[in-house]
Amino acid sequence: MVFGLAAAQAQTILPDPVAGVEVKMGSQAGLDAWVEGFRPRALAAGISASTFDAAMRGVEFNPKVVERDRNQNEFSKTIWDYLDTAVSEDRVALGLKAIARHQDLLKRIEAEYGVEAEVVAAVWGLESAYGTYRGDLPVLGSLATLAYEGRRGAFFEAELIAALRIVEGGHAERFAGSWAGASGHTQFMPSSWEKFAVDFDGDGKRNLWGDDPADALASTANYLRHWGWTKGQPWGVEVKLPEGFDFDQTTERVVKPVGEWQAMGVRMVSGTDLPDHGPGSILLPGGHRGAAFLIWPNFQVIEKYNTADAYVVAIGSLSDRLRGLPAIQSGWPRELRALTLEERRELQDRLTGAGFDPGGVDGWMGPKTVAAVKAFQKARGLVPDGYPSLDVLELLQ
Repeated sequence: MVFGLAAAQAQTILPDPVAGVEVKMGSQAGLDAWVEGFRPRALAAGISASTFDAAMRGVEFNPKVVERDRNQNEFSKTIWDYLDTAVSEDRVALGLKAIARHQDLLKRIEAEYGVEAEVVAAVWGLESAYGTYRGDLPVLGSLATLAYEGRRGAFFEAELIAALRIVEGGHAERFAGSWAGASGHTQFMPSSWEKFAVDFDGDGKRNLWGDDPADALASTANYLRHWGWTKGQPWGVEVKLPEGFDFDQTTERVVKPVGEWQAMGVRMVSGTDLPDHGPGSILLPGGHRGAAFLIWPNFQVIEKYNTADAYVVAIGSLSDRLRGLPAIQSGWPRELRALTLEERRELQDRLTGAGFDPGGVDGWMGPKTVAAVKAFQKARGLVPDGYPSLDVLELLQ
């Protein structure tokens, strides 16, 4: 699970920075020299000299982009704080209006790609507020800055070459986006544009940036279809767990037929029987005192867009609301706060010292860390829900 959600842009899940590495801030002169050295590599990758020279002339170094890259994991939100904004009543209302406005388009996309209109609209809603905010930083400048800055140079240089192909093909009307180079209605990275963007409106361009969202929404559906979206299968449903439930079972790694969950006493949050959409898992993204979900493979498909559990639940919940389904019913332990990056690293370090392997000390609350927290909680006679709370850290201190 991911609890640092400051950079919840789709397809901008980047390699973690190397802990403890100090990198000096660059400069405009340094970027200019880097661009000159990059030019032969871009031309060797197929970018024409005329495109490169026109597109890269005057590219500016942006220190704020570097700061965002270095500090993106410093800011933490609990899932409930994130969902309060991501699935607000305003976002739902705007989404219903957007669906009504583009009803025919979304129906055609659903028929072509087999991804429900409400799911595509939910991604659109989270990524750019249904096209109203697509980012305002020059994509080439952001990517050049990050490639030159060096810590993730190879990654961003490859993205910059892909971005130059977008420019060369004349696909972007206004090539602006977020700090890490994600852009367009549904915030594609340039490499994702290369792999998954489609020309749905038939104008010869794969334009994710213009006022017409057709190509962007179809490209998002194409992306989800590629990763295995199953039409008609929910991402998940909110459930109620029985007294005495074995919380060791609450992980994506435990997959059971719905009949087994039913036999264990798991029910819909309303108390009715579980729907059977094939084998699924029980997830507790906010710990055992928060909402519980029975999730199916479409959950993992949304994870391909952004691996944060909070993001996936937000997309799922927003798409449900756009279908007319109720909001999440259960409460959350709102008195808890999220751990900072420093605290997450300390948690992993102390788990390691106590003999519970979290898979490294990087601040990333992934499956190994969750499993280690579970094992520690179980050893201490606590509810083994795997939630990395401040209480767990204090017990380890």
